[in-house]
Parts: sequence; C-alpha cells; structure tokens
Amino acid sequence: MTKRSASTHKDGNVTTSGHKVSQNGKSVEKQQDEDDKKVSLGKKVTLVRGISIIIGTIIGAGIFIAPKGILKHSGSVGMSLLVWILCGVLSLFGALSYAELGTCIKKSGGHYTYILEAFGPQMAFIRLWADLIAIRPAAMAVISLAFGQYILEPLFMPCEIPPLAVKLATAIGITSVMYLNSMSVTWTARIQILLTCSKLLAIGIIIVPGMYQLFKGETRNFENAFELNNVKLSGMPLAFYSGMYAYTGWFYLNFLTEEVDNPERTVPLAICISMAIVTCCYVLTNVAYFTVMSAEELLASEAVAVTFAEKLLGNFSVAVPVFVALSCYGSMNGCLFALSRMFYVASREGQLPEVLSMIHVRKHTPLAAVLILYPMTMLQLFVGDIYSLLNFMSFLRWLFIGVVVLGLIYLRYTKPDLPRPFKVPLFIPIIFCFTCFFMVFLSLYSDPVNTGIGFAISLTGLPAYYIFIHFNQRPKWLQRALNSFNRTLQILLVVVPAEQ
Repeated sequence: MTKRSASTHKDGNVTTSGHKVSQNGKSVEKQQDEDDKKVSLGKKVTLVRGISIIIGTIIGAGIFIAPKGILKHSGSVGMSLLVWILCGVLSLFGALSYAELGTCIKKSGGHYTYILEAFGPQMAFIRLWADLIAIRPAAMAVISLAFGQYILEPLFMPCEIPPLAVKLATAIGITSVMYLNSMSVTWTARIQILLTCSKLLAIGIIIVPGMYQLFKGETRNFENAFELNNVKLSGMPLAFYSGMYAYTGWFYLNFLTEEVDNPERTVPLAICISMAIVTCCYVLTNVAYFTVMSAEELLASEAVAVTFAEKLLGNFSVAVPVFVALSCYGSMNGCLFALSRMFYVASREGQLPEVLSMIHVRKHTPLAAVLILYPMTMLQLFVGDIYSLLNFMSFLRWLFIGVVVLGLIYLRYTKPDLPRPFKVPLFIPIIFCFTCFFMVFLSLYSDPVNTGIGFAISLTGLPAYYIFIHFNQRPKWLQRALNSFNRTLQILLVVVPAEQ
C-alpha cells in the first residue's frame, strides 16, 4: 500500500495525489465545473476577443465604399490624409475616456450605465428610449442592407440587383446574426475574431499592392498634395464629421465590461491596440487608393475599393464585394453582441421588462435582450424610411457620447475617491467633449429639420419615463399584464434570472 503525499500551497489549497483541494474540501476543478454550470454570462471576453469586437465594429463598409466624403470637404489629398490621422487621434481620446469609465464603473451597458451613474435614471432612460425605438434598429437595418447588397453583387454582376432580393438577403443576414448571438457567447466571439481577420485581410489586399505601387514611384497623385486652392475652412468641420463617423465603434467593449476577463488591464489595452490598428489601416488604405486613382477619379467612384480592385487586381476584383459583405456582417455581429448587454443592464436596473435580464438555462446567453431588436429592425427594413432616421442618428449619437464624457469630468469632482485603476489626463476628455458638442452644433446649423426630429424622438422618452418607470402605483390591470408578459416570455424562451 503506497502513502498518499499531501502538500499545502500559498493559496490555502491542499494537493493530494496530484489533485488540488480547497480548504472547504472541494477540488478546484470541481469548483470550476460548478462555476461553468452557473446560469450567468461569465467572463469570456479575453484581450484578443476584445480587440476583435472593437475593430470588427469600427471597420464596416465605409472604408471600402465611400472615403470620398472627407476628400470632398477637405479639398486636397494631403488635407484628407491629415483629417484621417486627426480623427483617429480624437477617437483615441474618446476611447481612452471610456477606458477610464470602464475601469472605475465595472458594469456593462456602456453609454447607458455611465449616464445613469453620473446624471441619474431619467437622463439614462431618454438615451435608452431613443436607442430602442429608432437609432439602433435603423443602424442595424442600414448595415444589414449593405451586407445584402454586396453579398449578392457577384451573383448579379453586371446587372442591377432586384431590391426585393437585397431585402430578402438582408433579412437572412439579420436572422443568422440573431441566431448566433442567441446560441453561444463563445461562438459569437470566435466568429467575430474570424470576421475581423477577414476585414484586415481585405484591407491588406488593398494596402500591399498600393504600397508596392508607391515604392515603384507612382506618386503623381501626391504631387501638390497640400495645394490650398480648393481647401475651404467651412468644409473642414464636415470632413471631420465624416471622419469621426468612420471611426465610430470604439465604445462597444464598454457594453461588455462585466464579461471582460481582468477589465482593469484588458479594456484600456484592447482600446489602445485597436485604435492604433484601425488608424494605421485607414490612413494606409487611403494612401493606397491615391496610388491608383486621382482625386477626381476617387470623387467620381461609387465604390472606391471596387474601382481600385478593377484598376489593379483584374479578375480578383470580383472578391472585393464578398469581403465588404463579410465586413458588414462583422459589424452587425459585434453591434448586436454589445447592444444586447445594454438592454440586459437596463432591465436589471428596472427600466425595461424583467425578462430582458434573464439568461437561457443551457446556452447562458441573454436571449430576450438579444431578440428585442429583431422585430423593430425587420419592420424598418421592409416598411420604414431608414435613411431619414439615419440623418439624425449621428446627431443623437454625438450628443449622448458628449454627455457621457462630460459625466467623466463631472465624476472627477463629485466622486474624487472613486477607484480609478486607469486615469487619463483631464485635457483628453475636455478636448473630446468639446469636439462632440461642436459636431452637435454643426448639425443644428447645417440640418435643423432632422436635428429637430432627433430632439423630438428623444423627448418622447420623458412621458414614457414617468408613465412606465417613475410612478410606483401602476394600475392593477397594467401590472397584471406586465407580469403575464414576463412569465409567458420566460417560459417560451426558457430563461431564468442570472445567478450571482
């Protein structure tokens, strides 16, 4: 009979015959299994997955299709490249501000959570309301329409694609993204990494031949790059507006803070690495475009990446629409993954139906929170005027992002003792906050009608807040209806409250 050896480790666990046993008698492996079986979201977002979420949501169809907005308003090749760089730096300032918020307020939910912490439930609900009824369904429908258009293009080339075919392909794309996010957090994150790699590959296919042309001496389009004859100061704010829109998406990791492994380290690191990669990709892609196209040719092109590929890559240009479609799909997946957590947190705070904060008993996904956007998105896809909604979507986005960063500055003075593992110099949020409110002012000046509609949609959140949230004494029939709704959905979706 052999003796069983035992030793005690610094962490208080005892190893017996090679198995670690905790002081309460349970093995560490068994404890881990129990944690995995617990009905909760868990911490499954690693550094690589965090980077893939940020890059995957920032890089959509824009860089492949229409970088001409910046060139048009900046007036010259050199100024357009400078705008791309400066917009990358400004976006980094915003991302760093959010990194501080994400490390001192360790709750998921992004904008909603930070406004709630800084300015209270009423302002947070107005943001949530605008997102739920207009902004997010419209944004999801538009990026999905781009997916439907480009996934079908190789099949119909050179003919025009029937609009109904585009909408059907779009509906299939939306449904598949919803299904993926409903079934598995792990697989959603893995697919996001794969799609992000495909985006970077597509950008590499543009950058590498472009740089080769540049080193061969194709520099004629860069001659007099900073010629100021066509530069108008009045157009520069619009150029920056377009550039900042192209970088939008750096805040999505903050929607998942509770699921991030070691958020104090992972969130700032993922944000910095992602913004460096995206800024380099955007600037080098635009340099590559100019090695093949003059400024006039780029402004005349409807899809810049396709024109570039036709000029330089020959038959391989057929693959470009497929890469654009995959890029759009990655943005759809990343956005839905993040946004569902905002609805999950809002439900947990009592501002949305209780069922939205419940987890599927086997899949461990916030199933109801994932599906909430599906009916509104499909409705807008087939019957709504999506593009009119998008005209003021940018205004509302920058208004509330500015409010969030203003909240960071406000919290520095109202809660100076709040632990801040990552703290940015104060000038960074101040500069970014000023930029956001300047873009809001620009919207008010350039498009007062759509800006007014945006304000009106936001303000409908006020009566909704007082009717559904503020008044504790709801009519009994309404309370019974809400309880019945929650129970019915809970049974249908097989979801339960998250275990702590």
